Amino acid sequence: MTAPSVIGRRLSVVAASCGVVLVIVACGGAGGSRKAAGDTLSERQRDSILAKSRIPGASAVGRAMTAADSTSARVQASDTVQ
Repeated sequence: MTAPSVIGRRLSVVAASCGVVLVIVACGGAGGSRKAAGDTLSERQRDSILAKSRIPGASAVGRAMTAADSTSARVQASDTVQ
């Protein structure tokens, strides 16, 4: 193998890698903040469905929701007393 062909292959690998990165960045955008067109459930509804599932650790979601509800109720009760 001659030196120019090794350099040429390395450059094409670098160019291809840059192209892949550019495509990923261009398609990625702010995808995490967008909702799917058919997504009609609220976050609480999704969490409730998850908590009732048989997925390992899903019961922790239900316990966290219960704790959050309890805390919110206590805060609301203390706000109304004042």
